[in-house]
Amino acid sequence: MVNRHTQTSDLLAGLTGAIIVLPQGIAFATIAGMPPEYGLYSAIIPAIIAALFGSSFHLISGPTTAISIVIFSKVSTLATPFTAEYIRMVLTLTLISGIFQLILGLMRLGAVVNFVSHSVVVGFTAGTAILIGTSQLGNFFGIPVSKSGPFLNIWMDLFRLLPETNLWSLAVALATLVSAALFKRSLPRWPGLLLGMICGSVTALMINGKGHGLSFVGSLPEHLPFFSVPHFSLETLRQLVPGALAVAMLGLAEAVSIARSVATVSLQRIDNNQEFIGQGLSNIVGSFFSSYASSGSFTRTGVNYSAGAKTPLAALYAALLLALVLMLIAPLTAYLPIAAMAGILLLVAYNLIDFHHIGAIYKTSGQEAVVLAVTFLSTLFLELEFAIYSGVILSLLLYLNRTSHPHFISVVPDHVGDRASFVDAQERELPECPQFKMVRIDGSIFFGAVNHISEELHNITEQNPEVGHLLIIGSGINFIDVSGCEMLFQTGHSLDLEGKKLYLSSLKEDVINILKRGKCSENLSQRVFDSKSEAIERIVPLLDKDRCRQCRLRVFLECLRMPQDEVLIVETKT
Repeated sequence: MVNRHTQTSDLLAGLTGAIIVLPQGIAFATIAGMPPEYGLYSAIIPAIIAALFGSSFHLISGPTTAISIVIFSKVSTLATPFTAEYIRMVLTLTLISGIFQLILGLMRLGAVVNFVSHSVVVGFTAGTAILIGTSQLGNFFGIPVSKSGPFLNIWMDLFRLLPETNLWSLAVALATLVSAALFKRSLPRWPGLLLGMICGSVTALMINGKGHGLSFVGSLPEHLPFFSVPHFSLETLRQLVPGALAVAMLGLAEAVSIARSVATVSLQRIDNNQEFIGQGLSNIVGSFFSSYASSGSFTRTGVNYSAGAKTPLAALYAALLLALVLMLIAPLTAYLPIAAMAGILLLVAYNLIDFHHIGAIYKTSGQEAVVLAVTFLSTLFLELEFAIYSGVILSLLLYLNRTSHPHFISVVPDHVGDRASFVDAQERELPECPQFKMVRIDGSIFFGAVNHISEELHNITEQNPEVGHLLIIGSGINFIDVSGCEMLFQTGHSLDLEGKKLYLSSLKEDVINILKRGKCSENLSQRVFDSKSEAIERIVPLLDKDRCRQCRLRVFLECLRMPQDEVLIVETKT
Protein backbone atom coordinates (compact mmCIF):
# COMPACT_ATOMS: atom_id res chain seq x y z
CA MET A 1 0.00 0.00 0.00
CA VAL A 2 1.29 3.47 -0.95
CA ASN A 3 1.23 6.03 1.85
CA ARG A 4 3.30 8.92 3.17
CA HIS A 5 5.74 6.58 4.90
CA THR A 6 6.35 4.41 1.82
CA GLN A 7 6.69 7.46 -0.43
CA THR A 8 9.33 8.96 1.84
CA SER A 9 11.26 5.68 1.84
CA ASP A 10 10.91 5.32 -1.92
CA LEU A 11 12.07 8.91 -2.52
CA LEU A 12 15.25 8.42 -0.46
CA ALA A 13 15.93 5.07 -2.16
CA GLY A 14 15.35 6.72 -5.54
CA LEU A 15 17.85 9.48 -4.78
CA THR A 16 20.47 6.89 -3.84
CA GLY A 17 19.75 4.94 -7.02
CA ALA A 18 20.06 8.05 -9.20
CA ILE A 19 23.52 8.77 -7.81
CA ILE A 20 24.63 5.12 -8.17
CA VAL A 21 23.57 4.83 -11.82
CA LEU A 22 25.32 8.00 -12.95
CA PRO A 23 28.85 6.56 -13.33
CA GLN A 24 27.52 3.12 -14.23
CA GLY A 25 25.37 4.44 -17.07
CA ILE A 26 28.30 6.31 -18.62
CA ALA A 27 30.59 3.29 -18.20
CA PHE A 28 28.12 0.78 -19.63
CA ALA A 29 27.35 2.98 -22.63
CA THR A 30 31.08 3.13 -23.36
CA ILE A 31 31.24 -0.67 -23.24
CA ALA A 32 28.29 -0.89 -25.65
CA GLY A 33 29.94 1.47 -28.12
CA MET A 34 27.29 4.12 -27.50
CA PRO A 35 27.72 7.80 -26.60
CA PRO A 36 27.81 8.20 -22.78
CA GLU A 37 24.43 9.93 -22.55
CA TYR A 38 22.67 6.84 -23.94
CA GLY A 39 23.65 4.90 -20.84
CA LEU A 40 21.79 7.45 -18.73
CA TYR A 41 18.83 7.54 -21.11
CA SER A 42 18.60 3.76 -20.75
CA ALA A 43 18.28 4.16 -16.98
CA ILE A 44 15.32 6.54 -17.26
CA ILE A 45 12.51 5.40 -19.60
CA PRO A 46 13.09 1.59 -19.38
CA ALA A 47 13.36 1.77 -15.58
CA ILE A 48 9.95 3.48 -15.34
CA ILE A 49 8.18 1.07 -17.74
CA ALA A 50 9.71 -2.07 -16.15
CA ALA A 51 8.71 -0.91 -12.66
CA LEU A 52 5.13 -0.14 -13.71
CA PHE A 53 4.52 -3.38 -15.62
CA GLY A 54 6.76 -5.86 -13.79
CA SER A 55 5.90 -7.82 -10.64
CA SER A 56 8.87 -7.00 -8.39
CA PHE A 57 8.64 -4.15 -5.88
CA HIS A 58 12.41 -3.64 -5.83
CA LEU A 59 13.86 -4.54 -9.24
CA ILE A 60 15.61 -1.62 -10.94
CA SER A 61 16.15 -1.90 -14.69
CA GLY A 62 18.69 -0.15 -16.85
CA PRO A 63 21.93 -0.79 -18.75
CA THR A 64 24.04 -3.75 -17.61
CA THR A 65 27.58 -4.87 -18.36
CA ALA A 66 26.74 -8.24 -19.89
CA ILE A 67 24.11 -6.87 -22.27
CA SER A 68 26.33 -3.91 -23.16
CA ILE A 69 29.18 -6.14 -24.25
CA VAL A 70 26.85 -8.47 -26.19
CA ILE A 71 25.52 -5.43 -28.07
CA PHE A 72 29.02 -4.20 -28.85
CA SER A 73 30.13 -7.66 -29.97
CA LYS A 74 27.18 -8.06 -32.35
CA VAL A 75 26.64 -4.58 -33.75
CA SER A 76 30.29 -3.44 -34.01
CA THR A 77 30.74 -5.92 -36.88
CA LEU A 78 27.92 -4.22 -38.77
CA ALA A 79 28.62 -0.52 -38.13
CA THR A 80 31.27 1.73 -36.58
CA PRO A 81 30.68 2.29 -32.83
CA PHE A 82 29.50 5.74 -31.70
CA THR A 83 28.24 6.62 -35.19
CA ALA A 84 24.64 7.47 -36.11
CA GLU A 85 24.26 4.22 -38.08
CA TYR A 86 25.57 2.19 -35.16
CA ILE A 87 23.12 3.89 -32.77
CA ARG A 88 20.18 3.19 -35.08
CA MET A 89 21.12 -0.48 -35.31
CA VAL A 90 21.46 -0.78 -31.53
CA LEU A 91 18.04 0.76 -31.05
CA THR A 92 16.62 -1.67 -33.63
CA LEU A 93 18.21 -4.60 -31.80
CA THR A 94 16.67 -3.27 -28.59
CA LEU A 95 13.23 -3.18 -30.17
CA ILE A 96 13.54 -6.75 -31.49
CA SER A 97 14.75 -7.96 -28.09
CA GLY A 98 11.78 -6.32 -26.41
CA ILE A 99 9.37 -7.94 -28.87
CA PHE A 100 10.88 -11.37 -28.14
CA GLN A 101 10.53 -10.77 -24.40
CA LEU A 102 6.95 -9.50 -24.67
CA ILE A 103 5.89 -12.48 -26.80
CA LEU A 104 7.39 -14.92 -24.28
CA GLY A 105 5.54 -13.15 -21.48
CA LEU A 106 2.19 -13.05 -23.28
CA MET A 107 2.55 -16.76 -24.13
CA ARG A 108 3.08 -17.51 -20.43
CA LEU A 109 6.50 -19.00 -21.10
CA GLY A 110 8.15 -17.61 -17.98
CA ALA A 111 9.63 -21.03 -17.20
CA VAL A 112 11.88 -20.77 -20.28
CA VAL A 113 14.34 -18.66 -18.30
CA ASN A 114 14.97 -21.68 -16.07
CA PHE A 115 16.94 -23.23 -18.93
CA VAL A 116 19.61 -20.55 -18.46
CA SER A 117 21.23 -22.18 -15.45
CA HIS A 118 23.14 -20.37 -12.72
CA SER A 119 26.39 -21.91 -13.98
CA VAL A 120 25.78 -20.46 -17.45
CA VAL A 121 25.18 -16.98 -16.02
CA VAL A 122 28.26 -17.16 -13.74
CA GLY A 123 30.50 -18.42 -16.56
CA PHE A 124 29.18 -15.89 -19.06
CA THR A 125 29.53 -13.02 -16.60
CA ALA A 126 33.10 -14.01 -15.76
CA GLY A 127 33.94 -14.20 -19.46
CA THR A 128 32.41 -10.81 -20.20
CA ALA A 129 34.37 -9.38 -17.26
CA ILE A 130 37.61 -10.51 -18.90
CA LEU A 131 36.50 -9.04 -22.23
CA ILE A 132 35.55 -5.73 -20.61
CA GLY A 133 38.89 -5.50 -18.82
CA THR A 134 40.75 -6.40 -22.00
CA SER A 135 38.92 -3.76 -24.03
CA GLN A 136 39.89 -1.04 -21.54
CA LEU A 137 43.59 -1.85 -21.09
CA GLY A 138 44.54 0.36 -24.04
CA ASN A 139 42.85 3.36 -22.41
CA PHE A 140 44.31 2.39 -19.03
CA PHE A 141 47.90 2.47 -20.32
CA GLY A 142 47.30 5.23 -22.85
CA ILE A 143 48.31 3.17 -25.89
CA PRO A 144 46.36 2.71 -29.17
CA VAL A 145 45.30 -0.92 -28.71
CA SER A 146 42.46 -2.16 -30.90
CA LYS A 147 39.27 -2.71 -28.87
CA SER A 148 37.75 -5.17 -31.31
CA GLY A 149 38.92 -8.40 -32.90
CA PRO A 150 39.85 -11.80 -31.45
CA PHE A 151 40.55 -11.88 -27.75
CA LEU A 152 44.12 -13.17 -28.04
CA ASN A 153 45.01 -10.67 -30.79
CA ILE A 154 44.12 -7.77 -28.50
CA TRP A 155 46.45 -9.12 -25.81
CA MET A 156 49.24 -9.65 -28.33
CA ASP A 157 48.76 -6.07 -29.54
CA LEU A 158 48.84 -4.86 -25.94
CA PHE A 159 52.15 -6.59 -25.12
CA ARG A 160 53.67 -5.27 -28.35
CA LEU A 161 52.75 -1.65 -27.56
CA LEU A 162 53.30 -1.77 -23.80
CA PRO A 163 56.68 0.05 -23.98
CA GLU A 164 54.79 3.05 -25.39
CA THR A 165 52.71 3.43 -22.20
CA ASN A 166 51.63 6.99 -21.42
CA LEU A 167 52.66 7.30 -17.76
CA TRP A 168 50.32 10.27 -17.22
CA SER A 169 47.36 8.26 -18.44
CA LEU A 170 48.44 5.36 -16.25
CA ALA A 171 48.67 7.67 -13.22
CA VAL A 172 45.12 8.98 -13.73
CA ALA A 173 43.73 5.48 -14.28
CA LEU A 174 45.46 4.15 -11.15
CA ALA A 175 44.30 7.10 -9.07
CA THR A 176 40.71 6.45 -10.18
CA LEU A 177 40.90 2.69 -9.66
CA VAL A 178 42.54 2.85 -6.23
CA SER A 179 40.31 5.63 -4.89
CA ALA A 180 37.11 3.92 -6.10
CA ALA A 181 38.24 0.61 -4.57
CA LEU A 182 39.08 2.29 -1.26
CA PHE A 183 35.72 4.06 -1.11
CA LYS A 184 33.95 0.80 -1.91
CA ARG A 185 35.86 -1.03 0.82
CA SER A 186 35.81 1.56 3.61
CA LEU A 187 32.53 3.39 2.83
CA PRO A 188 30.36 0.82 1.02
CA ARG A 189 27.19 2.95 1.27
CA TRP A 190 28.84 5.88 -0.50
CA PRO A 191 28.82 6.16 -4.34
CA GLY A 192 32.37 4.85 -4.67
CA LEU A 193 32.44 4.78 -8.47
CA LEU A 194 31.28 8.39 -8.69
CA LEU A 195 33.82 9.52 -6.13
CA GLY A 196 36.54 7.59 -7.94
CA MET A 197 35.67 9.35 -11.18
CA ILE A 198 35.88 12.70 -9.40
CA CYS A 199 39.33 11.78 -8.02
CA GLY A 200 40.46 10.80 -11.52
CA SER A 201 39.20 14.08 -12.97
CA VAL A 202 40.93 16.12 -10.24
CA THR A 203 44.17 14.21 -10.84
CA ALA A 204 43.98 14.94 -14.57
CA LEU A 205 43.49 18.66 -13.88
CA MET A 206 46.42 18.73 -11.44
CA ILE A 207 48.84 17.17 -13.93
CA ASN A 208 47.51 19.14 -16.94
CA GLY A 209 46.11 16.02 -18.62
CA LYS A 210 45.32 17.68 -21.93
CA GLY A 211 48.88 18.87 -22.20
CA HIS A 212 50.13 15.28 -21.75
CA GLY A 213 47.91 13.74 -24.42
CA LEU A 214 44.97 12.56 -22.30
CA SER A 215 41.56 12.23 -23.97
CA PHE A 216 38.33 13.28 -22.26
CA VAL A 217 34.70 12.10 -22.46
CA GLY A 218 33.36 15.52 -23.40
CA SER A 219 30.21 17.33 -22.31
CA LEU A 220 26.94 15.40 -22.34
CA PRO A 221 23.96 16.93 -24.17
CA GLU A 222 21.81 18.93 -21.79
CA HIS A 223 18.49 17.38 -22.74
CA LEU A 224 16.29 14.48 -21.79
CA PRO A 225 15.81 11.30 -23.84
CA PHE A 226 14.49 12.31 -27.24
CA PHE A 227 12.24 10.46 -29.65
CA SER A 228 14.14 8.10 -31.93
CA VAL A 229 13.14 5.72 -34.70
CA PRO A 230 14.82 2.30 -35.02
CA HIS A 231 16.13 1.36 -38.45
CA PHE A 232 13.77 -1.04 -40.27
CA SER A 233 14.83 -3.14 -43.24
CA LEU A 234 14.76 -6.86 -44.01
CA GLU A 235 18.55 -7.00 -44.20
CA THR A 236 18.97 -5.24 -40.85
CA LEU A 237 16.43 -7.55 -39.21
CA ARG A 238 18.20 -10.61 -40.64
CA GLN A 239 21.51 -9.41 -39.26
CA LEU A 240 20.21 -8.47 -35.81
CA VAL A 241 17.69 -11.20 -34.93
CA PRO A 242 20.24 -13.78 -33.61
CA GLY A 243 21.92 -11.19 -31.40
CA ALA A 244 18.56 -9.80 -30.30
CA LEU A 245 17.42 -13.24 -29.18
CA ALA A 246 20.60 -13.66 -27.13
CA VAL A 247 20.12 -10.21 -25.56
CA ALA A 248 16.47 -11.02 -24.82
CA MET A 249 17.25 -14.33 -23.09
CA LEU A 250 20.20 -12.90 -21.17
CA GLY A 251 18.14 -9.89 -20.08
CA LEU A 252 15.27 -12.08 -18.88
CA ALA A 253 17.63 -14.39 -17.02
CA GLU A 254 19.28 -11.43 -15.30
CA ALA A 255 16.01 -9.71 -14.41
CA VAL A 256 14.21 -12.77 -13.06
CA SER A 257 17.20 -14.10 -11.10
CA ILE A 258 17.80 -10.69 -9.48
CA ALA A 259 14.10 -10.22 -8.71
CA ARG A 260 13.96 -13.68 -7.14
CA SER A 261 17.08 -13.15 -5.04
CA VAL A 262 15.64 -9.95 -3.54
CA ALA A 263 12.20 -11.56 -3.16
CA THR A 264 13.66 -14.26 -0.91
CA VAL A 265 14.54 -11.51 1.56
CA SER A 266 11.48 -9.29 1.06
CA LEU A 267 9.14 -12.33 1.07
CA GLN A 268 7.45 -11.18 -2.13
CA ARG A 269 6.09 -13.53 -4.81
CA ILE A 270 7.58 -12.99 -8.26
CA ASP A 271 5.59 -13.69 -11.43
CA ASN A 272 8.04 -14.69 -14.18
CA ASN A 273 5.54 -14.02 -16.94
CA GLN A 274 4.77 -10.53 -15.65
CA GLU A 275 8.50 -9.77 -15.41
CA PHE A 276 8.87 -10.88 -19.03
CA ILE A 277 6.11 -8.49 -20.03
CA GLY A 278 7.62 -5.64 -18.02
CA GLN A 279 11.09 -6.17 -19.49
CA GLY A 280 9.70 -6.52 -23.00
CA LEU A 281 7.66 -3.31 -22.80
CA SER A 282 10.58 -1.41 -21.27
CA ASN A 283 12.83 -2.27 -24.21
CA ILE A 284 10.12 -1.68 -26.83
CA VAL A 285 9.22 1.75 -25.46
CA GLY A 286 12.84 2.57 -24.63
CA SER A 287 13.98 1.92 -28.21
CA PHE A 288 11.82 4.88 -29.31
CA PHE A 289 13.35 7.14 -26.65
CA SER A 290 17.09 6.75 -27.26
CA SER A 291 17.47 3.84 -24.80
CA TYR A 292 19.40 0.70 -25.65
CA ALA A 293 18.63 -2.78 -24.29
CA SER A 294 18.21 -2.89 -20.52
CA SER A 295 17.60 -5.47 -17.83
CA GLY A 296 17.61 -5.81 -14.08
CA SER A 297 20.71 -4.46 -12.35
CA PHE A 298 21.97 -6.45 -9.39
CA THR A 299 23.88 -3.51 -7.90
CA ARG A 300 21.11 -0.94 -8.22
CA THR A 301 18.41 -3.41 -7.13
CA GLY A 302 20.42 -4.35 -4.05
CA VAL A 303 21.04 -0.69 -3.20
CA ASN A 304 17.36 0.08 -3.79
CA TYR A 305 16.25 -2.58 -1.31
CA SER A 306 18.96 -1.71 1.23
CA ALA A 307 18.00 1.97 1.03
CA GLY A 308 14.49 1.10 2.21
CA ALA A 309 12.43 1.03 -1.00
CA LYS A 310 8.88 -0.20 -0.39
CA THR A 311 7.12 0.00 -3.76
CA PRO A 312 7.96 0.29 -7.49
CA LEU A 313 7.67 4.07 -7.08
CA ALA A 314 11.30 4.01 -5.93
CA ALA A 315 12.34 3.13 -9.50
CA LEU A 316 10.14 5.95 -10.81
CA TYR A 317 11.72 8.47 -8.42
CA ALA A 318 15.22 7.23 -9.30
CA ALA A 319 14.55 7.77 -13.01
CA LEU A 320 13.08 11.25 -12.53
CA LEU A 321 15.90 12.32 -10.21
CA LEU A 322 18.44 10.97 -12.69
CA ALA A 323 16.88 13.12 -15.40
CA LEU A 324 17.25 16.14 -13.12
CA VAL A 325 20.85 15.26 -12.28
CA LEU A 326 21.60 14.76 -15.97
CA MET A 327 20.54 18.34 -16.69
CA LEU A 328 22.77 19.63 -13.89
CA ILE A 329 26.01 17.68 -14.38
CA ALA A 330 26.06 17.37 -18.20
CA PRO A 331 28.73 20.09 -18.66
CA LEU A 332 30.99 18.58 -15.98
CA THR A 333 31.68 15.39 -17.96
CA ALA A 334 33.96 17.46 -20.19
CA TYR A 335 36.54 17.10 -17.40
CA LEU A 336 36.21 13.28 -17.17
CA PRO A 337 39.32 11.58 -18.64
CA ILE A 338 38.97 8.43 -20.71
CA ALA A 339 41.73 6.92 -18.54
CA ALA A 340 39.57 7.46 -15.46
CA MET A 341 36.71 5.65 -17.20
CA ALA A 342 39.11 2.78 -17.92
CA GLY A 343 40.01 2.56 -14.24
CA ILE A 344 36.32 2.47 -13.28
CA LEU A 345 35.55 -0.21 -15.87
CA LEU A 346 38.43 -2.40 -14.70
CA LEU A 347 37.02 -2.27 -11.18
CA VAL A 348 33.55 -3.06 -12.53
CA ALA A 349 34.98 -5.99 -14.49
CA TYR A 350 36.74 -7.39 -11.43
CA ASN A 351 33.60 -7.16 -9.34
CA LEU A 352 31.68 -9.07 -12.02
CA ILE A 353 33.73 -12.22 -11.43
CA ASP A 354 31.84 -14.19 -8.79
CA PHE A 355 34.78 -16.04 -7.22
CA HIS A 356 32.61 -17.38 -4.39
CA HIS A 357 30.08 -19.10 -6.63
CA ILE A 358 32.73 -20.27 -9.09
CA GLY A 359 34.50 -22.07 -6.24
CA ALA A 360 31.22 -23.47 -4.92
CA ILE A 361 30.23 -24.80 -8.35
CA TYR A 362 33.57 -26.55 -8.84
CA LYS A 363 33.38 -28.13 -5.40
CA THR A 364 29.73 -29.17 -5.70
CA SER A 365 29.20 -30.55 -9.19
CA GLY A 366 31.65 -31.67 -11.85
CA GLN A 367 29.00 -31.40 -14.58
CA GLU A 368 28.04 -27.86 -13.60
CA ALA A 369 31.74 -26.98 -13.52
CA VAL A 370 32.02 -28.19 -17.12
CA VAL A 371 29.04 -26.01 -18.10
CA LEU A 372 30.65 -23.01 -16.42
CA ALA A 373 34.02 -23.63 -18.10
CA VAL A 374 32.52 -24.15 -21.57
CA THR A 375 30.42 -20.99 -21.25
CA PHE A 376 33.42 -19.01 -19.99
CA LEU A 377 35.73 -20.14 -22.81
CA SER A 378 32.99 -19.71 -25.42
CA THR A 379 32.51 -16.14 -24.21
CA LEU A 380 36.20 -15.43 -24.76
CA PHE A 381 36.67 -17.14 -28.12
CA LEU A 382 33.24 -17.25 -29.81
CA GLU A 383 30.53 -14.73 -30.56
CA LEU A 384 28.79 -13.90 -27.31
CA GLU A 385 25.31 -15.06 -28.31
CA PHE A 386 26.77 -18.47 -29.14
CA ALA A 387 28.44 -18.53 -25.74
CA ILE A 388 25.02 -18.30 -24.10
CA TYR A 389 23.52 -20.86 -26.45
CA SER A 390 26.41 -23.28 -25.93
CA GLY A 391 26.05 -23.09 -22.17
CA VAL A 392 22.28 -23.62 -22.34
CA ILE A 393 22.57 -26.50 -24.82
CA LEU A 394 25.28 -28.20 -22.76
CA SER A 395 23.17 -27.81 -19.61
CA LEU A 396 20.23 -29.43 -21.40
CA LEU A 397 22.37 -32.28 -22.72
CA LEU A 398 23.75 -33.01 -19.27
CA TYR A 399 20.24 -32.86 -17.83
CA LEU A 400 18.96 -35.28 -20.48
CA ASN A 401 21.90 -37.57 -19.79
CA ARG A 402 21.04 -37.61 -16.08
CA THR A 403 17.34 -38.19 -16.63
CA SER A 404 18.00 -40.92 -19.21
CA HIS A 405 19.93 -42.93 -16.60
CA PRO A 406 17.55 -43.53 -13.69
CA HIS A 407 19.00 -45.04 -10.54
CA PHE A 408 18.42 -48.72 -9.78
CA ILE A 409 18.45 -49.62 -6.09
CA SER A 410 18.13 -53.17 -4.80
CA VAL A 411 15.86 -53.09 -1.76
CA VAL A 412 15.06 -55.64 0.95
CA PRO A 413 12.86 -55.52 4.04
CA ASP A 414 14.62 -54.67 7.30
CA HIS A 415 12.65 -56.37 10.06
CA VAL A 416 11.89 -54.54 13.30
CA GLY A 417 9.55 -56.75 15.31
CA ASP A 418 6.56 -57.68 13.18
CA ARG A 419 7.08 -54.78 10.80
CA ALA A 420 9.54 -54.22 8.01
CA SER A 421 10.97 -51.09 6.39
CA PHE A 422 12.48 -51.36 2.93
CA VAL A 423 16.13 -50.28 2.69
CA ASP A 424 19.06 -50.31 0.27
CA ALA A 425 20.42 -53.86 0.41
CA GLN A 426 23.99 -52.92 -0.54
CA GLU A 427 24.16 -49.91 1.77
CA ARG A 428 22.92 -51.90 4.77
CA GLU A 429 24.73 -55.09 3.69
CA LEU A 430 21.57 -57.18 4.05
CA PRO A 431 20.97 -60.47 2.20
CA GLU A 432 18.61 -60.71 -0.77
CA CYS A 433 16.28 -63.55 -1.66
CA PRO A 434 17.91 -65.81 -4.32
CA GLN A 435 14.57 -66.27 -6.11
CA PHE A 436 12.89 -62.90 -5.66
CA LYS A 437 14.63 -59.64 -6.64
CA MET A 438 13.21 -56.25 -5.66
CA VAL A 439 14.53 -53.08 -7.36
CA ARG A 440 13.42 -49.47 -7.00
CA ILE A 441 13.72 -47.22 -10.06
CA ASP A 442 14.26 -43.55 -9.26
CA GLY A 443 13.55 -41.58 -12.40
CA SER A 444 11.07 -41.28 -15.23
CA ILE A 445 10.58 -44.01 -17.84
CA PHE A 446 10.49 -42.07 -21.10
CA PHE A 447 11.84 -42.55 -24.61
CA GLY A 448 15.30 -41.31 -23.67
CA ALA A 449 15.63 -43.73 -20.76
CA VAL A 450 13.99 -46.92 -22.07
CA ASN A 451 17.18 -48.34 -23.56
CA HIS A 452 19.12 -47.86 -20.32
CA ILE A 453 16.31 -49.32 -18.19
CA SER A 454 15.88 -52.30 -20.50
CA GLU A 455 19.62 -53.03 -20.38
CA GLU A 456 19.67 -52.75 -16.57
CA LEU A 457 16.74 -55.16 -16.19
CA HIS A 458 18.43 -57.57 -18.60
CA ASN A 459 21.69 -57.35 -16.63
CA ILE A 460 19.87 -58.03 -13.36
CA THR A 461 18.32 -61.26 -14.66
CA GLU A 462 21.54 -62.28 -16.39
CA GLN A 463 23.71 -61.73 -13.32
CA ASN A 464 21.16 -63.46 -11.06
CA PRO A 465 20.09 -66.54 -13.05
CA GLU A 466 18.29 -68.08 -10.04
CA VAL A 467 15.93 -65.11 -9.79
CA GLY A 468 12.53 -66.13 -11.14
CA HIS A 469 10.54 -63.15 -9.90
CA LEU A 470 11.51 -59.49 -10.45
CA LEU A 471 9.55 -56.72 -8.73
CA ILE A 472 9.94 -53.11 -9.87
CA ILE A 473 9.04 -50.67 -7.08
CA GLY A 474 7.72 -47.58 -8.83
CA SER A 475 7.42 -45.06 -6.00
CA GLY A 476 10.28 -43.07 -7.59
CA ILE A 477 8.81 -43.11 -11.11
CA ASN A 478 7.22 -39.72 -11.79
CA PHE A 479 6.38 -40.18 -15.45
CA ILE A 480 6.09 -42.86 -18.11
CA ASP A 481 5.43 -42.40 -21.83
CA VAL A 482 4.35 -44.73 -24.65
CA SER A 483 7.93 -45.90 -25.23
CA GLY A 484 8.30 -46.75 -21.55
CA CYS A 485 4.97 -48.57 -21.54
CA GLU A 486 6.01 -50.63 -24.56
CA MET A 487 9.40 -51.42 -23.00
CA LEU A 488 7.78 -52.80 -19.84
CA PHE A 489 5.48 -54.99 -21.91
CA GLN A 490 8.34 -56.34 -24.04
CA THR A 491 10.54 -56.96 -20.98
CA GLY A 492 7.69 -58.79 -19.25
CA HIS A 493 7.07 -60.89 -22.36
CA SER A 494 10.77 -61.76 -22.67
CA LEU A 495 10.91 -62.87 -19.04
CA ASP A 496 7.78 -64.97 -19.55
CA LEU A 497 9.55 -66.84 -22.34
CA GLU A 498 12.40 -67.57 -19.90
CA GLY A 499 9.98 -68.85 -17.29
CA LYS A 500 10.35 -65.72 -15.14
CA LYS A 501 7.89 -63.05 -14.05
CA LEU A 502 7.98 -59.22 -13.95
CA TYR A 503 5.85 -57.33 -11.40
CA LEU A 504 5.16 -53.66 -10.59
CA SER A 505 4.17 -52.05 -7.31
CA SER A 506 3.75 -48.69 -5.58
CA LEU A 507 3.07 -46.82 -8.81
CA LYS A 508 1.83 -43.23 -8.72
CA GLU A 509 -1.66 -42.52 -9.96
CA ASP A 510 -0.48 -40.64 -13.06
CA VAL A 511 1.75 -43.56 -14.04
CA ILE A 512 -1.09 -46.06 -13.54
CA ASN A 513 -3.41 -43.94 -15.69
CA ILE A 514 -0.87 -43.86 -18.53
CA LEU A 515 -0.41 -47.65 -18.26
CA LYS A 516 -4.17 -48.09 -18.50
CA ARG A 517 -4.51 -45.75 -21.48
CA GLY A 518 -1.63 -47.52 -23.19
CA LYS A 519 -3.20 -50.90 -22.31
CA CYS A 520 0.08 -51.96 -20.72
CA SER A 521 -1.69 -52.82 -17.48
CA GLU A 522 -3.77 -55.36 -19.42
CA ASN A 523 -0.63 -57.00 -20.72
CA LEU A 524 0.73 -57.08 -17.17
CA SER A 525 -2.58 -58.09 -15.61
CA GLN A 526 -2.41 -59.60 -12.14
CA ARG A 527 1.17 -58.30 -11.80
CA VAL A 528 0.55 -54.70 -10.71
CA PHE A 529 0.19 -54.21 -6.95
CA ASP A 530 -0.76 -51.19 -4.89
CA SER A 531 2.04 -51.65 -2.34
CA LYS A 532 5.23 -53.56 -1.67
CA SER A 533 3.59 -55.52 1.13
CA GLU A 534 0.79 -56.71 -1.14
CA ALA A 535 3.30 -57.70 -3.79
CA ILE A 536 5.35 -59.74 -1.31
CA GLU A 537 2.26 -61.47 0.06
CA ARG A 538 1.28 -62.51 -3.46
CA ILE A 539 4.73 -63.40 -4.80
CA VAL A 540 6.41 -65.26 -1.91
CA PRO A 541 3.92 -68.19 -2.04
CA LEU A 542 4.91 -68.63 -5.70
CA LEU A 543 8.56 -69.29 -4.83
CA ASP A 544 10.04 -72.79 -5.14
CA LYS A 545 9.30 -74.39 -1.76
CA ASP A 546 12.05 -76.98 -2.08
CA ARG A 547 14.65 -74.25 -2.54
CA CYS A 548 13.10 -72.27 0.31
CA ARG A 549 13.56 -75.25 2.66
CA GLN A 550 17.26 -75.31 1.84
CA CYS A 551 17.69 -71.53 2.11
CA ARG A 552 19.52 -70.20 5.16
CA LEU A 553 18.13 -66.66 4.67
CA ARG A 554 14.86 -65.37 6.08
CA VAL A 555 14.45 -62.23 3.99
CA PHE A 556 10.67 -61.80 4.31
CA LEU A 557 8.30 -62.03 7.26
CA GLU A 558 6.58 -64.84 5.39
CA CYS A 559 9.81 -66.81 5.68
CA LEU A 560 9.90 -66.22 9.43
CA ARG A 561 6.36 -67.54 9.75
CA MET A 562 7.17 -70.84 8.07
CA PRO A 563 7.16 -73.89 10.36
CA GLN A 564 10.48 -74.34 12.13
CA ASP A 565 11.13 -77.72 10.57
CA GLU A 566 10.81 -76.30 7.07
CA VAL A 567 13.58 -73.75 7.37
CA LEU A 568 17.11 -74.14 8.63
CA ILE A 569 18.15 -72.00 11.57
CA VAL A 570 19.47 -68.73 10.33
CA GLU A 571 22.90 -67.64 11.46
CA THR A 572 22.23 -64.05 12.39
CA LYS A 573 24.84 -61.50 11.50
CA THR A 574 26.83 -59.99 14.28
